[in-house]
Amino acid sequence: MKQLICEMCGSTNLIKQDGIFVCQYCGCKYSVEEAKKMMIEGIVDVTGSTVKVDTSGELTNLYQIARRAKDDNNGENAAKYYDMILIKDPTSWEASFYVVYFKAVECKIAQIQSAGISVANCVDSVLKLIKDNVHDRDEQIKAVNEVATRCTIIAAMLYDGAKNHYNGIDIQIRNNYTQEMIDNCFASVQIMYILGNSIDALFGDIQSLHSTAVSVWKDGITKHNSLMSNLAQKETNKNVIMEYVNKVKKYDSSYQEPTINTGGCYIATAVYGSYDCPQVWTLRRYRDDTLAETWYGRAFIYTYYTISPIVVKCFGQTNWFKNMWRNKLDHMVKNLQDKGVESTPYKDRIW
Repeated sequence: MKQLICEMCGSTNLIKQDGIFVCQYCGCKYSVEEAKKMMIEGIVDVTGSTVKVDTSGELTNLYQIARRAKDDNNGENAAKYYDMILIKDPTSWEASFYVVYFKAVECKIAQIQSAGISVANCVDSVLKLIKDNVHDRDEQIKAVNEVATRCTIIAAMLYDGAKNHYNGIDIQIRNNYTQEMIDNCFASVQIMYILGNSIDALFGDIQSLHSTAVSVWKDGITKHNSLMSNLAQKETNKNVIMEYVNKVKKYDSSYQEPTINTGGCYIATAVYGSYDCPQVWTLRRYRDDTLAETWYGRAFIYTYYTISPIVVKCFGQTNWFKNMWRNKLDHMVKNLQDKGVESTPYKDRIW
């Protein structure tokens, strides 16, 4: 049976409209005469053997359209045409990456976590396609850096979107959405960690890509560290951050690791010298069991965690700061303990 195939996108869904044939996929139009030339029914040569149809021209056209859409930030069209390329050429790293990337760009707030996970999950396979199918070293470097740049962009977009949405929720009910915000933001952190790991594993022999791995690891560390005040498993997360700090230092010995405050009670931790001591356990219980139960208490907690890290960073190591706060905190802790707030070891709730 004869069949029309669009020369632009390869679709067979062409319909005659107003005397011309219109591709229902890409919108390309053909006259009746052009359509006749395109008719095929399994091209056969004089020996009776089937001739292989050359689709390289179709791929060239598809790449041209897809890249134009990419450069114009037309995510919907870019994803569509890269998807068509992927069907024709499953080894295309470019199509494999941008199909996922542009779908993530178009995601809604409720889809941030799944979008981030999909990007993180495709990174290693995309870099393996570059390793296996791009044989020129300079082209490999160019491709890896392109993926790294785009991953940095989408990770920032998803992370900022999650944070801004969370901060825009009424403070009286914001606490109900904290875990959702953490999950969304962590999807972005994982993009950067996994990307750096894959670059290091697959292209560790290319010195110029060491800085690329370092850059994405640093980005992941910064995002991860900014979530610490909201995390329950602070020591576990600190260990993860330090794991990536050491990865960075492998290539950048001058890197200054960030201050990782595993305690939510910043001032109390600075005054008493530990996040895990009886006085701070008492204060943390009061925060979670009393303050966090009311909207005005949560407002105080939010304000405190916005301001106190800056104050502690500037003055937390000075004697006058510790002395000024010690008497106030001792008095507060005693009153809380007299009211029944325990001073035994305590595991934070996520607030």
